[in-house]
Amino acid sequence: MPTPIQILISGARGRMGQAVREACEADPEAAVGAEIDLGDSLAEVLPACDAVIDFSVHSTTVELAQACAGEGKKLVIGTTGHTDEELAAISEVSKSLPIVFAPNYSVGVNTLFWLTKKAAETLGPEFDLEVIEMHHRHKVDAPSGTARRLAEILAEVRGLDYAKDMRHGREGIVGARTQDEIGVHSLRGGDVVGDHTVVYANNGERIELTHKASSRSTFANGAVRAAKWLMEKPPGLYDMQDVLGLK
Repeated sequence: MPTPIQILISGARGRMGQAVREACEADPEAAVGAEIDLGDSLAEVLPACDAVIDFSVHSTTVELAQACAGEGKKLVIGTTGHTDEELAAISEVSKSLPIVFAPNYSVGVNTLFWLTKKAAETLGPEFDLEVIEMHHRHKVDAPSGTARRLAEILAEVRGLDYAKDMRHGREGIVGARTQDEIGVHSLRGGDVVGDHTVVYANNGERIELTHKASSRSTFANGAVRAAKWLMEKPPGLYDMQDVLGLK
């Protein structure tokens, strides 16, 4: 049996960090090499690990990525809500470091990404497009990274601009819906792990694609799978579609 890869869990005290720990403990090819959270010293533990799985906060991602590049460690980014400047910096670091950066590590959700694209291509421009997501009351960013990616996929198929053509909720006298807008709606409450629905609506018919997560283990297992996949990959910015061979 090959030696398990040593994984550093960033954001270890959070719910996803705990789920990643459990996923590593259940996987004979992975082991928890170290755990850190905000305020802990990365420099003390990073050299002894092979890869980092990060589910902390978006504002620390760039510093973490730069440290991984300096030590030659693989990086799996599970945080969401990054600014445009942070995204650009992550892309720059990926020129010298293999990174898997995905809004969602669930195999089911990544299948939903694929189905969303195919449905939008097949149904054509006559169908109105809406994305609805719900998460637990503690989630700090909206829309979720997964919902944003679903909307980006729809925009790419339609040749639209995410920043200009998204409608994040509606209030007041907003006028009739335009053909080019894509609605994105965020619900928060309770302990919902993550629900995502893509709606395709036309006169006389409606199609809905829905994924519901009932356990964080599905995301954690995917993140560990991504870390193992990265071990033999050259520098670059990858996502779970690459890991799963869906591209």
